[in-house]
Amino acid sequence: MKKTSLPVLLTLLVPVWAAAAAPSPSPALSAIPRTMRLDYYHTGSATEERFSLDRVVLEPLPWPGNPARPLDDTNLGKYFFEVIDRGTNRVLYSRGFAAVFGEWQETDEAKEASRTFSESLRFPAPDRPVRIVLQERDARNDFHPVWTTVVDPASPFVDSSRPPSPGPLLALQKSGDPATKVDFLILGDGYAPAERGKFEKDARRLVEILFATSPFKEHRSDFNVWGLCPEAPESGISRPSTGVHHRSPVGAAYDTFGSERYVLTFENRAFRDVAAFAPYEFVEILVNGQTYGGGGIFNLYSTVAADSEWAPYVFVHEFGHHFAGLADEYYTSDVATAGQPVEPWEANVTTVADAGKIKWKELLTPGTPVPTPWKKDEFETYEKDVQKRRRAIRAANRPEAEMDALFREERGRATQLLNQDQHSGQVGAFEGASYHAKGFYRPTEDCIMFTRDEVGFCPVCRRTLEQVIALYTAR
Repeated sequence: MKKTSLPVLLTLLVPVWAAAAAPSPSPALSAIPRTMRLDYYHTGSATEERFSLDRVVLEPLPWPGNPARPLDDTNLGKYFFEVIDRGTNRVLYSRGFAAVFGEWQETDEAKEASRTFSESLRFPAPDRPVRIVLQERDARNDFHPVWTTVVDPASPFVDSSRPPSPGPLLALQKSGDPATKVDFLILGDGYAPAERGKFEKDARRLVEILFATSPFKEHRSDFNVWGLCPEAPESGISRPSTGVHHRSPVGAAYDTFGSERYVLTFENRAFRDVAAFAPYEFVEILVNGQTYGGGGIFNLYSTVAADSEWAPYVFVHEFGHHFAGLADEYYTSDVATAGQPVEPWEANVTTVADAGKIKWKELLTPGTPVPTPWKKDEFETYEKDVQKRRRAIRAANRPEAEMDALFREERGRATQLLNQDQHSGQVGAFEGASYHAKGFYRPTEDCIMFTRDEVGFCPVCRRTLEQVIALYTAR
């Protein structure tokens, strides 16, 4: 591999990273490889898709991943990619993930138009040519190849340039060598230069909330948490439905796919160039705003509005999407996508209501019927009224305090309905999940993936979260 001068930050980090014991490196990987990134374009509509190469980037920092677990065996994600040594045909690295395109493909817009999204694959830099094989699930949930390209690290077109620095890297929690820890980056967006102190305070507050929640509480020492806050020219992010537009450094915005609360960024290149200044596997984009909102895509990023009254709930809920691919269990809210009526790949929802075949059968509470009865009709009647009132508040552009009051009322009602029922707290198969009122089931009557009720993650969600933690920390 062509040697490149490393930045001061890298010089400081390498001794810590190199201290960890690691198995013998793969023949195609150096002992402490840099981080390589393949940026590509994902284009298509509801019925077709295409892939094309954008660039291959050598990021500034060493690879932060676990050398003992290069291959992903969790079976999570709509997509899956492998890095394969061309000489030996050996799989060197693999990961499952989801993508913005995959969600957009299920919107009404995708039925009538085509769009292109920038996406990235990150992996330990090889020292010889490799094949990148991108796979996608079919209707039977089997992966099949959809795109293949070759990466030659000796190519003069591998971009090793250093993007502009986003500012100092904050060590919000440093538990040890990134190679044996989950490295979690909190990335600020919409913070003006005078608000850097606010970003750090916001980030530390939300970190404490995450680690007060099981199973993260029990695994706190398995995480490093880093912070980066590129300066924004003005405070806040875009909210197009109200005529507010900002050019924030990471490009996060409300109203994604027409959903007023959905916050994502389509500026993948900008996002990746900023994040490259931290060792990371997972990213939270912390947006400087008060309006309720957030989002989360598996193995891409999650988002939350820092100053919303509901930031603690949204932060943990959306991180569940991003970290472990957990599905939304709710089904009465207005959403931009509704998915297809097939068995989901996500671990916490299913179309199978058979105790002997359900994907969480080992966790079923003995004696709990499957399907499991609950106060479904009463819950739906109340929620329809809530959604009607919610739409009216947004349509009239009423103060955020009115929305917060409605959510508090809704949470109180959910607590009353869902936690004092015949099978409350039991693991079964409760109908209504993943935006479908019929034919889809969730493991428990209540969960942080279902309501804003303060119940945390259910046993099925906790099991999946711990499987992902092990992928990045097990020796």
